Amino acid sequence: MLGADALNKLTCADNKHFVVIAGNIGSGKTTLTKKISERLGWKPHFESVQDNPYLSDFYDDMSRWSFNLQVYFLNHRFMTHRDIEVSASSSIQDRSIYEDAHIFARALFEQGNLSPRDYENYQRLYQSMTQFLQPPSLMISLRRSVPKLLERIKLRGRDYEQAIPVDYLTRLNQYYEEWYSAYNIGKALIVDTDDLDFLDNEDHFNKLVHKISESFDQQDLFLQY
Repeated sequence: MLGADALNKLTCADNKHFVVIAGNIGSGKTTLTKKISERLGWKPHFESVQDNPYLSDFYDDMSRWSFNLQVYFLNHRFMTHRDIEVSASSSIQDRSIYEDAHIFARALFEQGNLSPRDYENYQRLYQSMTQFLQPPSLMISLRRSVPKLLERIKLRGRDYEQAIPVDYLTRLNQYYEEWYSAYNIGKALIVDTDDLDFLDNEDHFNKLVHKISESFDQQDLFLQY
């Protein structure tokens, strides 16, 4: 179990934390967000999936719906980020606004599914919006190989995700690695999850929570786990 001092540091009302769980599709972001929220009493903020009016259409026709989807996510995550900033309690967010621009919009543009005009418009909007945001106190980036991503996508059984191309997930993983290495606006913890079972293995989960606690005291921006 997590030590009393570490647990107090993470749950004390005087210590407000804003943590983001970042990662590719199927990396385990939602699962980890739920478990940390339950363990530490932090308010969870989830990615808009079930109520997203564009997601299913997007996977059927990426070039037609890419811009609509990206703007929807951009607005949703901007509002979520702002809500967390003004909240008095600690929060944990499933995916960040930064990933929208540096990972997903980039991938769609470079694949030809987002026109240069729309991509430039989107990036200008992103830059304008993020000027009003304070970065999270910790960015936790979940790294997972493509075969493991595919296993998880199949296991959770969302119909619209089953036909996601392997090369699309591979491209996203590449962009995540580039984004990780360039991230410089706050502390970051990179977690390799291929052999980490934080859903069913409590020892794995406890060790990860302890690492999160330790990371708030580290001077270095980037830590590997």
